[in-house]
Amino acid sequence: MDDLVEMPEGWETALAVVAHPDDLEYGASGAIARWTAQGKKITYLLATRGEAGIDSMAPEEAGPVREREQIASAAVVGVDVVEFLDHHDGMITYGLPLRRDIAAAIRRHKPDVVISGNHHPTFPGGFLNMADHRVVGEATIDAVRDAANRWVFRDLELEPWGGVQHVAVFGSPQATHAVDITDTLDRAVESLRAHAVYLAGLSGDMADGPEFLRRIAATTGERFGGRAAASFELLAM
Repeated sequence: MDDLVEMPEGWETALAVVAHPDDLEYGASGAIARWTAQGKKITYLLATRGEAGIDSMAPEEAGPVREREQIASAAVVGVDVVEFLDHHDGMITYGLPLRRDIAAAIRRHKPDVVISGNHHPTFPGGFLNMADHRVVGEATIDAVRDAANRWVFRDLELEPWGGVQHVAVFGSPQATHAVDITDTLDRAVESLRAHAVYLAGLSGDMADGPEFLRRIAATTGERFGGRAAASFELLAM
């Protein structure tokens, strides 16, 4: 594999769009902690409240728990605005309603960069991706263009926003860029630990969040000068 290129940081604001609470914490939060420490403003937008993510807990109970955990997790890495769209966890469908919701957020927040989860069928290493991740990732890329076109979603009554420079896709098997998270990896770990109830219901590698994050950061660093790193596929818009 080719070495990863350092991600450009000459921007000020970003909107991070993902499907579930915990998605950002499994790949992007170390970079987000670095960027907020630089003074950048980052907002989270979640398509669901993760209500179907805990097998032992009914959705009506799990949704509020996971919402609280996500807000606490975001605060650890310097993010104080977390919004939820209330699409159905595990059943998100690609289409105009989802694109419209994301485009509206882009027009309201006017980000320079949009951060998104992996829209490809697999993760690095060939592990299968899930439908919610793929759908939200694809819809986010399309919504960036939608947000810039004043003749699309006119009913929103929001001015178009064409200022998105890049979509930065974390967890991608086609990563092109990386961010040095040597100084913020511990904050990323603490951010993931804030999802305590969710983590308690997991098994396997994903349940050991701290070890998982440190291993991924080290593996990514092998392509980035040996530094602990978070990788992104950078799409120019």
